[in-house]
Amino acid sequence: MSQPPVSDLPTSEIPADKVLKTTPLSEAHVALGARMVPFAGYSMPVQYAEGVLKEHLWCREHAGLFDVSHMGQARIRGADPFGAFETLTPGDFKGLKAGKQRYSLLLNENGGIIDDLMAARPDEDGLFVVVNGACKENDYALIAERLAGVAEVERLEDRALLALQGPEAVAVLKQHVPEVATMVFMEARALQGFGVDLLVSRSGYTGEDGYEISVPAFAAVSVWNTLLADERVKPIGLGARDSLRLEAGLPLYGHDLDETVSPIEGDLAFALSKRRREAGDFPGAERILKEMTMGPMRKRVGLKVDGAPAREGAEMADEDGTVIGKITSGGHSPTLRQNIALAFVPPLHSEVGTKLKVLVRGKAQAATVVETPFVAHRYVRKL
Repeated sequence: MSQPPVSDLPTSEIPADKVLKTTPLSEAHVALGARMVPFAGYSMPVQYAEGVLKEHLWCREHAGLFDVSHMGQARIRGADPFGAFETLTPGDFKGLKAGKQRYSLLLNENGGIIDDLMAARPDEDGLFVVVNGACKENDYALIAERLAGVAEVERLEDRALLALQGPEAVAVLKQHVPEVATMVFMEARALQGFGVDLLVSRSGYTGEDGYEISVPAFAAVSVWNTLLADERVKPIGLGARDSLRLEAGLPLYGHDLDETVSPIEGDLAFALSKRRREAGDFPGAERILKEMTMGPMRKRVGLKVDGAPAREGAEMADEDGTVIGKITSGGHSPTLRQNIALAFVPPLHSEVGTKLKVLVRGKAQAATVVETPFVAHRYVRKL
């Protein structure tokens, strides 16, 4: 007789490594009618009652509220936490000014991407780092090991992380935290709001203007409910988060990025600071600098796809039918009403306008290489 699936077992009988973790907002999601699914080891809301399509469009038109507390938050402190962090990444963190945030990459010695992350200097308490939820255990173990004796890593397990995204996000949040209205894209500050200490960055994963807000875990439900009390705000689940980031042309680690993909292949050369490129003093520099001058073996591109949606793993072919690559992310764009995808193809086939084919359920469908983002970013860079 076969064993029952883990989901049908009493919690006490589920192996410790199979029990899903919860965020401080888990009960709030269930109360809102969310459909909860396993994600990065957590029970997370994939959608609420109105469904993914309406959530997606609401975020593009108004303000969407996301629970991203599964992400890893940490402080890196020491005599020189900025210089120490440079031994792991290709970013200029010694030159990171107070109040600024930088997108960067943890790299292995072969130039592959271990994870992508955000690192900020919201105050004078070292670096504030946010990494992907599925990668955080490995990331923080690696960071602690590499920086042992030089810097200390403190995981902030007592904090939740919310993202408020969309064109009305600033109008909503400034009612509770007035200072956020003067921030611009990729700024980060330690602020007071909702009666607690906050770490706020003007950034996000949707291509829209918005904020990521780190709050003490004990205050998460209160802050969540306060924001949702505003008629301009609705809760958004993982389903719409994925379609929003895909329209924005933003890669998802474990799908569009992994330890075999270099920053050049992944179209992330902007994460290589000029000073670091010139010094060549970051992990995997030999491969990465060579790819910058001679070109990589493959490139991440955006595609518009005719016919059925092309999902991750679908093969790409040239016009003669020769398989040349694979889709890494794909689906329907609610904004464009068009199927879109990200894929890796040889440089010869990466120019905008190149006609390709994608094999969906054994059937060849037309695809065209297009510029990304598919939907223009609306970050606020100047006020």
